[in-house]
Amino acid sequence: MKYILSNITWVNEGKINKGSITVQEGKIHKIYGEGETHFPEGFEIIDRTGFYLFPGIIDSHVHFREPGLTHKADIFSESRAAAAGGVTSFLEMPNTNPQTTTIQALNEKKAIAQKQSLINYGFFVGATMDNLEELAKINPSEIPGIKVFLGSSTGNMLLQGEKVEQLFKALGHLPLVAHCEDEEIIQRNTTLFKSRYPDGGFAALHPQIRTEEACYKSTAEAIELASKTNARLHIAHLSTAKELSLLSTQNLSGKRITAEVCVNHLWFCQDDYGKYGNLIKCNPAIKTEQDRDALRKALSENALDTVGTDHAPHTFEEKQKPFFEAPSGIPFIQFSLNCMLELHQKGLISLETLVEKMCHNPAILFGIKDRGFIREGYAADMVLVDLTKSTSVEKETIYSKCKWSPLEGYIFQNSVEETIVNGEFVYRKNEFFTSQSGQELRFDH
Repeated sequence: MKYILSNITWVNEGKINKGSITVQEGKIHKIYGEGETHFPEGFEIIDRTGFYLFPGIIDSHVHFREPGLTHKADIFSESRAAAAGGVTSFLEMPNTNPQTTTIQALNEKKAIAQKQSLINYGFFVGATMDNLEELAKINPSEIPGIKVFLGSSTGNMLLQGEKVEQLFKALGHLPLVAHCEDEEIIQRNTTLFKSRYPDGGFAALHPQIRTEEACYKSTAEAIELASKTNARLHIAHLSTAKELSLLSTQNLSGKRITAEVCVNHLWFCQDDYGKYGNLIKCNPAIKTEQDRDALRKALSENALDTVGTDHAPHTFEEKQKPFFEAPSGIPFIQFSLNCMLELHQKGLISLETLVEKMCHNPAILFGIKDRGFIREGYAADMVLVDLTKSTSVEKETIYSKCKWSPLEGYIFQNSVEETIVNGEFVYRKNEFFTSQSGQELRFDH
C-alpha cells in the first residue's frame, strides 16, 4: 500500500510541524515540509487537514490475560481495544496461566499473538524464586526485559530475599521492570483491616492497605540495590509523590534507573473510590489528590519517563465481589490516549511531552528497533487524532472483552480517528480491518 498523508500536523521529537508524509511497504518513505507538493507518482493522496499525527502509542505495561484467563480478555480482543485507542505496540506482563517464566511459555504466547494480534507485540518474562538459570538462556533480542514482583499482585510471582540481588547482578544488563510494594507492610495492614471489617470492607480501604509507606520502602530498596549492582531498573506504576524524591530528573539517555506512571494514577484520586468502588481497585492503589497532582507535574520535569496503562481486565461480576475478594486491575488501554489528550487540553501536559512519554521513551528504554518516532525508514506506526471532536465512552463501543470501564459516561473533548500499524489502516472511526496483523517486536539492549 502506497499513500500520502497530506496536510497533517505531526508531533515528533519535541517539535510540531506541518506537511505531508509518504508511506510505502509498511515504512515511512519520506517526510515533506509545509508547502512541499512535489510528491512521487503512484501514491494515493489521503488528505487529513486538521488532524494531528503522532507516532503510534507504545504501551509497555499491559495484561492481555492469554493464555489461561481468557474469560477476562484475550490477545485479539485487547489488541482491538488498543488499536481503537491509538496503541500500535504492546508489551505484555508474564502473570498469565501458565506464567511466562520459561522459554517454552514465551514461545507459546508469541505464537498466539502472531495469529491474533492486530498490533505489534512483545512479552516480558517473569522472575521467580527458581528460574534465574532459565532467564539467562533467553535471547535478549526477543524480550523487552524481565518483570520483577517485589510486592505480591495478581499471579503470585513474588521475588524475595537473596534471589533479588542475584537477579540484579546476573541480568541487570536488561531492563528489570519492578512492581515495588513492601509485602510485610501489605500483609500487616490486610490482617488489621480484615479484623476491623469482618463483613467485607470497602474500596477506600485499598490505599490504607497498600500505603505510601509500602511503596516508598520497596522502591527505595530497589533503587539502592540497582545502584549497588549497576542494574537497569524501571519502576513500574509509580503512585506517590514521596517516591518522586528518589528519582533523577536528568534526560533518559543518562539514566540507569527510570520510572513509569500509569494513566489511572494520573486520572483518578482517592476521592473517587466513593463513586467507582472496586472498579478502580488496582495495585498499587490510587492515592491522594496531592499524589495525583504531583505525578502530573513530574511528567514535565523528567522524573517520570514513560506512561503506560497497566491495562488489567477482570469481568464486571468479579469486580462486584466484596472488597477483599474483588481482584485488582482496570481496563484502560482504549482510552489512555484520550485521557492524556484531555490533560493536555486542560493545560497540564504539552503534546510534545505526551509523545515523548508514550511513544519515544518506551522505544528508547526497551530498545524497540525502528519504532516510536516519525522518521524516514521507520515502521509506519502512527495515530491520527482530532482535538475538536468529542468521544463518549459507551458500553457499545468498549472493545475490551470485559465490556466495562470506570470511564463509562465520560465525554472526552478529543477523538482517536485512525490507527496505522506497519503502514496499514487497522482502525478507522469505529471500524476494524482485521486482515492486518501486528508484528513481533525486536529489542536492541
